[in-house]
Amino acid sequence: MTEIDKQGRNLSTTVWTQLDRKAGAITELTIRQLRNRISTWVVLGVGVLLISLLLVFYIDSIRDEFEPYDNDGDSEDWDNDGYPLGQENIYGTSDYDEFNFPGSSEYIYQGDIDWNDQPRTHEGNHTWYYAWGYFNPIWIDVNASNPFIYNYDWIDWSLGDYFCEEEGLGSDPFEIGLNGYYGFENIDRNHCQFENGTYIMFGAAFSGEGEFFVEPGWNTEWGYVTESFFVEKHPKSMYIDEDDIDWDGTSVSSSQGFDDDGDCLKDDYLVESTPSDSNRNGIYCDVQWTYDQYGNLISIRADSNVDEDPDDSRHIGESSHRTFIIGTGKIAFVMLLGLFLPLFLALGLVRDESENGTLHYLLSKPIHRGEFILYRLLGYLAIVVSYTVILTFIIAFITSIIGPGESIIRLSDYPVWMGISLSTILVLIAYGSVFNTVGLVLPRYGVYLCILFGVWEFLMGLFTITIPSSDITMLSISHWAIQIIDATVMIAWSDTPLMQQQADAFGLETGISFFWHPPVHTLGTGSPFVALIISVVFILIFSLGMILIGQLIFRKKEIM
Repeated sequence: MTEIDKQGRNLSTTVWTQLDRKAGAITELTIRQLRNRISTWVVLGVGVLLISLLLVFYIDSIRDEFEPYDNDGDSEDWDNDGYPLGQENIYGTSDYDEFNFPGSSEYIYQGDIDWNDQPRTHEGNHTWYYAWGYFNPIWIDVNASNPFIYNYDWIDWSLGDYFCEEEGLGSDPFEIGLNGYYGFENIDRNHCQFENGTYIMFGAAFSGEGEFFVEPGWNTEWGYVTESFFVEKHPKSMYIDEDDIDWDGTSVSSSQGFDDDGDCLKDDYLVESTPSDSNRNGIYCDVQWTYDQYGNLISIRADSNVDEDPDDSRHIGESSHRTFIIGTGKIAFVMLLGLFLPLFLALGLVRDESENGTLHYLLSKPIHRGEFILYRLLGYLAIVVSYTVILTFIIAFITSIIGPGESIIRLSDYPVWMGISLSTILVLIAYGSVFNTVGLVLPRYGVYLCILFGVWEFLMGLFTITIPSSDITMLSISHWAIQIIDATVMIAWSDTPLMQQQADAFGLETGISFFWHPPVHTLGTGSPFVALIISVVFILIFSLGMILIGQLIFRKKEIM
C-alpha cells in the first residue's frame, strides 16, 4: 500500500528505506557527538602533528642524504697534505703522514745484515735503517729528511755532537752488565761518536757513506731515497660516486660489474698488487649476480673495490625515499594512528551513552540493538576513514613532489599510499570493533584491557617488521595489516627486492632491509596479490566476528 505525505508525494515503506532512515539518524548522531568532543579534535590534531614532524624530518633528510656521498672513503685526506686517499693509493704513499705523499722522497730497500749473517761488514753510500753497530763515515748527509713513516729513530744532527767518552760508555756497550742492562741504555740518544771519528749506532736511521760493522746478534738494513717530483693534486670530487653499480638488467646468472675507478684492477697503480677475486668465480674484479630458475635474485657477490661507490642520488636517494614511505605507513599510520584513534573514539561509542543516561532514550525508538551498534560504528568510521584518506593524500602529494626522480610528480608512489590507507582503514575497523565490544563488556575497567591489547598489538607490529616469519605475530591484527603494506610495495615497486639486495651487497645504508620484507603468507605462490587478499579477508572476518560478539552481548544486556 502506498503512503502519501502532506504534500501529496508517495512514500516508500520498504524494509530498506526504514533501515536507511534509522542508519542515517544514528550515524549522523554519532558523527555530531564525536565532532563536538574536544578529545576528538585533540586526538586528530596529535595525528596531524605527528605526520607533520615526520615530513619535516623527511625534507631535512632529503636535503642532506641525497647529496653525493663517498661510500668507500677514498676522497678523505686524513693527513691534510692535499692529496686524497684514492690518489695516495695509486702512488703507494701513506695518507697518515703529511711528509709522505705522491711525488715525495721514498725509501727503497736494497739489503741487510741479519743477526746471524756473515760477513758482518758492509760499505756503501746508503740510507741506513735500524742500524746496530759501528760506522766509519766518509761523509754524512746531515741535511737529509726523514723518509720513514712514524720512525722516531732518525738522527737529528742539528742537536750537535754527542761523544761516547763523555757519556761514560764502556768498551763494549752491547754487553749486558750485572744490573741486567746493556751499556748503551743509560745514554740519551740512539748514537754517539768516539774521539777517533767512529760512530756507534743503537737502532739509528741516517744517510751517509762509509763502512758499517754490524754488531753480532743484531741487524742493520740499508737502501736509498728517491728524488722528489711534482704531482698535481686531484680534487676530492674525483673520488666520489666514481664507481657506480653496473648491471645490464637481465635476470640470468652472470658476471656483471666493472671496476670504473681501477682500484681493483690496479692497472695504473705504481704499487704492485694482485686483482681481487673475493667472490671466487674465477673472474677478477667483477660482480656475480645469481638467480634461481624462476628469475628471482638470490645473491649479489662483488669482488673487493668493484661497484663500491654508487651514485647516491640514484640508489641511496631512491631507497631512502621508499624506506620513509614504508616506515611511515607501518609505524605512524598502522601502529600509532590505527591504535590511538579507536582507543579514544570507539571505546565509548555505546558505553558513554549508557553512562550519560541517553542510551535508554535511543533504544526506546523502533531500532534493534544489533543495528544500533553497527550504526554507531559507521558514524565512528565516517570520521576516521575521512581523516585517514585526507591525511594520506596530503603526505603522498608532498613526498611525491619533493622525492627523488626526474618527473615532477612520482605517480608510482600513490599505489603504495593507497595500500597504506587501506591497511590503516582496516585496522581502524578491527580495533574499533574490539574496543567497542570491550566497552560493552567492561564499562568501568575496559580501558585498561584495551591498553594492554594495544601494547600487545604494538609489540607484535614491531616483531612483524623485524621478524616477519615469526608465527606468534600471526595472532595480531597489526601483523596482517603490515603484510598488506609489504604486498602493496611489491606490487607497485616490483624492483624493491632488487634494491634491497643491492643495498645489502654494496653496503648502502638505506634502511629498506629493516622496514620491508617480502610478504610471507602467499600459500607457497610467492604472489603479493595472494598475500594481499588473505590479509584483507582475515581482518574483515575478525572485525565482523567482534561486531557480532558485541551485538550478542548488547542484546542481553540490561539497560538501567
